[in-house]
Amino acid sequence: MVVKRKPKASNATAALAQAPISNDQELAFYRDMLLIRRFEEKAGQLYGMGLIGGFCHLYIGQEAVVVGMQSAAGKGDSVITSYRDHGHMLVCGMDPKGVMAELTGRATGYSRGKGGSMHMFSREANFYGGHGIVGAQVPLGTGIAFANKYRGTDRVSLVYMGDGAVNQGQVYESFNMAALWKLPVIYVIENNKYGMGTSVERASASHDLYVRAAPYGIPGCQVDGMDVLAVHKVAREAIAHVRSGAGPYVIEAQTYRYRGHSMSDPAKYRTKEEVAQMRQEHDPIDLVRRRLIETLEVTEDVLKQIDREIKEIVTEAADFAQSSPEPDPAELWTDVLIEA
Repeated sequence: MVVKRKPKASNATAALAQAPISNDQELAFYRDMLLIRRFEEKAGQLYGMGLIGGFCHLYIGQEAVVVGMQSAAGKGDSVITSYRDHGHMLVCGMDPKGVMAELTGRATGYSRGKGGSMHMFSREANFYGGHGIVGAQVPLGTGIAFANKYRGTDRVSLVYMGDGAVNQGQVYESFNMAALWKLPVIYVIENNKYGMGTSVERASASHDLYVRAAPYGIPGCQVDGMDVLAVHKVAREAIAHVRSGAGPYVIEAQTYRYRGHSMSDPAKYRTKEEVAQMRQEHDPIDLVRRRLIETLEVTEDVLKQIDREIKEIVTEAADFAQSSPEPDPAELWTDVLIEA
């Protein structure tokens, strides 16, 4: 983990960030990451079968980022992200059945089958959507933070974006307002090295993306986004900093996606050897698995049982989605306008 600029923290906050992580917590991290991985693999299969239409952006390889961040969040904290959003939904507690049903355009989905992969919401889970326009979620998430402060709550808005979104103008308008009003918001840059098909080295004059917020006086850091424990520790300290009223914070999680930008992307802009090396040496799930077995002495039987449970959950979600009805054509006219 490389932390370039730590948030200002009280002794109590620092102690919280350094508190040890229990075996049960690390097992929970493993389970959550494995759920995302298996869910996304199944989504990829359903897309290949023609059961998921439109765009579909998989989160495979980046699981440690959202699991590490959300494991440090509190009740009532909100999440908003981009179109690579299935993992965020699952970690927020949304039902895999409802998520898969929405991916396949079924009436039992979270957006009644009308939003698909890129437009899914759950007010109950404080998940305010994946958004199809690059960077569009950043001012929206900043607005959620403003609402939290205006209402006098201690809730934090977690705003996720990719490295490609960092070059969008509305991101800096949001930074300015968040710093000016000391809004309770954490901007999480999921730097997976490629915006669409362009390497971040070719798209950004500054390769340390977290420093983009420095002119506004917003502290930030980099973290190994393939290590869930590293992300979790940084997240705990940053959330405590923001919740204390000290203003916004930026976390750049350096991660990697194994699949193409979307399911239609052949990813010819990188070599197979590059992807294979990342999988073999830096896979976030394998990293935790090895630590559980070698350091925490968790048995293979325990991990196999978790894997069986996850596969059952994902299979049930896929079966539920495929057996659910498609939306009634009359749904075309619902949720379009509201009379106030």
